[in-house]
Amino acid sequence: MADPGRGFAIARAVTADAGRTYYLASRLLPLRRRRAVHALYAFARIVDDVVDGSGFVHSPGDRVDMLDAGLAAALADRETPSGLEPGEADVLAALAVAVHDNGIDVGTFDAFLRSMRMDIPGTDVFRSRYRTFGELAEYTYGSAAVIGLQLVPVLGADPTLADGAALLGDAFQLTNFLRDVAEDLRRDRIYLPLNELGAFGVDEQSLRSDLDRRSTSRPMRHAIAHLIAVNRDQYRRAAGSIAQLPRSSRPAIAAAAASYGDILRVIEDMGYDVMRTRAVVPTRTRIGHAVAASLTAAR
Repeated sequence: MADPGRGFAIARAVTADAGRTYYLASRLLPLRRRRAVHALYAFARIVDDVVDGSGFVHSPGDRVDMLDAGLAAALADRETPSGLEPGEADVLAALAVAVHDNGIDVGTFDAFLRSMRMDIPGTDVFRSRYRTFGELAEYTYGSAAVIGLQLVPVLGADPTLADGAALLGDAFQLTNFLRDVAEDLRRDRIYLPLNELGAFGVDEQSLRSDLDRRSTSRPMRHAIAHLIAVNRDQYRRAAGSIAQLPRSSRPAIAAAAASYGDILRVIEDMGYDVMRTRAVVPTRTRIGHAVAASLTAAR
């Protein structure tokens, strides 16, 4: 039988291993809120790994369907369907506790799973290229914005901050796309809007040439610089909502935003050469962001 206590422990380990920025920021939260963040992150990571990975008995589409059915069963307090990987039923049970305890909108998980299916070839909603930011928003709503919406009740925030929370989720996602251009292209995905890249003379052929050479062309560097400016504006517009969070939750989100935003600085410092190496913010810097956010909130 699924054990939510064991699930929270697994979720904590998954977050610590795969989401170091989120994990460090979550340590600034009270225990109940922290456990919910871990459960949300672990579920998202499990699904994302299914979509990106291989080696499972079932196809990615079937695996996502299993996790979807498993979450529905856990939320309804029914027995978890068979076929899940070890520990997954426990994580789903923990997530169900977090959802019920915090009043998280169950519909946000439908939106999340739809975006995950958009990454899976053969599904009805599959898509691997986006022409404009408007088209990309269809994907990022489920992959990122709803994560912000899920966190609003977890953080004890006023519901009026939902738009700011969704915007911050979108900002985190665009930062991921800028950092992971090469990795995504190896998976035959281009998340950066093609029209934005095309304005600088970048097309898919030039992207693949950059990837093969492991060096970012001058036009692509200019495009990355432009998109960093767009991304920074997202963080700027979300800052007001962060400032309005409860004092018990504000340091965690402020620290996460500072650490994620700092990825943009690292990309700049390496000359926008995103095809050569992956931008990483050092642990000591992220700790500094956490300390600064805690001191600011205490004033």
